[in-house]
Amino acid sequence: MNAYRSFLRLLEGYRRRYAAALAALAVGTCFAYLAPLVTRATIDSLMAELGDDGVMTHRWMADVLGGPSQIVTRLWLPAVAIAGLAIASGVCMYFKGRWAAQASEGAISRLRDRLYDHLQRLPCAWHDRHETGDLVQRCTSDVETVRHFLALQVVEIGRAILLFATVIPIMFWLHPPMALVSLAGAPVVVAFCLLFFRRIQPSFQSMDEAEGRMTTVLQENLTGIRVVRAFARQDFEMDKFAVANRDYRDRHFRLISLMAVFWPASDLLVLSQQAAVLIIGAWWAAAGKITVGTLVAFLAFVAMYIWPVRQMGRILADLGKALVSLRRIEEILHAEPEAAATEELTTLPDRLEGRIEFDGVSFAYDPGRDVLHDVSFSIEPGQTLAILGPSGAGKTTLVQLLLRLYDGARGSIRLDGCDLRSWPRQWLRSQLSVVMQEPFLFSKTLRENIALGRRDAEEQELFEAAEMAAVHEAISSFERGYDTLVGERGVTLSGGQRQRVALARALLQQPAVLVLDDALSAVDAETETMILRALRERRGRHTTLVIAHRLSTLCHADKIIVLSAGRIVQQGTHDELMRQDGPYRRLDEIQGDQAHAIASGGAK
Repeated sequence: MNAYRSFLRLLEGYRRRYAAALAALAVGTCFAYLAPLVTRATIDSLMAELGDDGVMTHRWMADVLGGPSQIVTRLWLPAVAIAGLAIASGVCMYFKGRWAAQASEGAISRLRDRLYDHLQRLPCAWHDRHETGDLVQRCTSDVETVRHFLALQVVEIGRAILLFATVIPIMFWLHPPMALVSLAGAPVVVAFCLLFFRRIQPSFQSMDEAEGRMTTVLQENLTGIRVVRAFARQDFEMDKFAVANRDYRDRHFRLISLMAVFWPASDLLVLSQQAAVLIIGAWWAAAGKITVGTLVAFLAFVAMYIWPVRQMGRILADLGKALVSLRRIEEILHAEPEAAATEELTTLPDRLEGRIEFDGVSFAYDPGRDVLHDVSFSIEPGQTLAILGPSGAGKTTLVQLLLRLYDGARGSIRLDGCDLRSWPRQWLRSQLSVVMQEPFLFSKTLRENIALGRRDAEEQELFEAAEMAAVHEAISSFERGYDTLVGERGVTLSGGQRQRVALARALLQQPAVLVLDDALSAVDAETETMILRALRERRGRHTTLVIAHRLSTLCHADKIIVLSAGRIVQQGTHDELMRQDGPYRRLDEIQGDQAHAIASGGAK
């Protein structure tokens, strides 16, 4: 029942439009049922006037057609009446379709917006547990399945019910025994459709999940196509996709097999019902128990209601598929978004000062497996903190906690003296700019990528940010300059250019806290020197956190901390750490020896 309530919630604001569509359907159905009555009256009147032994029950039609000498020339009158009824019914059906489409498209458009908005607010931990391809599947294919059902089948359910409910009193009014014969097969058809619905719904669920897995394989392959080519893994990727494709094919085939059983069986039931009406009706007409016109009318009525009832199988099949899709969508919508702090600050400053304090912070992505252990340090506004450590030491985790991408850390993290969780997330992130080692660029122009955080920035400000990031000359050398369109994820740029564009984007935002997460790893030494010099000239404008492996990037920091296995093993200035026997001095010796070896090799 929860899924059905979800459908009702989905239609909020559009129920009147659906009601109007159903009203148009009801009127159109009445016009449709009048046509067989006109046919019946015409046939019975014609046969009575021409001397048949049938009973005259439609004197009004006899008056319309006239006597035997006029009846042939006036047959166009019932033809016009039937055509008029068909036109009136068609007009009603047009408005039914129009209003149903408006309601369904409006509801689905709102669902897409709601789904997309909700995905933006879900925590990173939730995204870590879900495959991107499956989420794309839910946001596209599953939404389209629900749209198809709302646009076509919801009103068809009303049509089947109306046709069935309207024809019963008409048939009993015409001839009760014949009505019982005409309705005898309907319960069997309905029961068969319901049984089919219960059987087919798990198959839809299974097929949808298989399609999601196949989409995930495809999405990963296209995203990493250059890695696949570089390592000559095309055959492996093709085999992996073939496995997912075969799984989807097999599950789809099982679904089609069920459908292949349903349609012939339902056709047999429907045709048996029509055959029973024809045989019994013809026998009774020959015996004079019913008129020929009544038999013709009953055949028309049975055809009009039994086929829509039979179509309930298709409707129920689509309903099953739509329910599966809606449940998959609801799984996203019911996921808890990033929780707001219980005591968020209501009065916010124009800008953070940038004082950062970590006090005994421990954190685990998975329970019982801490990646940070009792980390404590502080940095004053405008200072630069450098973080050094091997891969997996917890450097990026510190940044993610500072951005509140993950919550649940034990200990205390304070920003400007206030608990980090008291700052609203969106406002907090507007005060921080982060440049990752693998920056993400959108498939837009360079201008749009750099101005992502400040759409209102002046062109001169944009140029200055690019110059500080040592990327202005590179951009100017492009044929279209800042209006150059970069490929998806910035693939048309080199790794160093992507990092520098991302740095320019961060600098243009003029943040209170700037975080460089190994953001200069892809640039050459000369460019790195230019960027660091520009950043030192801005010293004091913002607090800076620098994560890097090259000591040349870190040595000018006000404070350096060295992480190992999630713990701080050293902290101090460059000079202080060089006087200590520890990882920092050993790394300096290693990098110095490497530089000397390279220089010696170059000299040779």
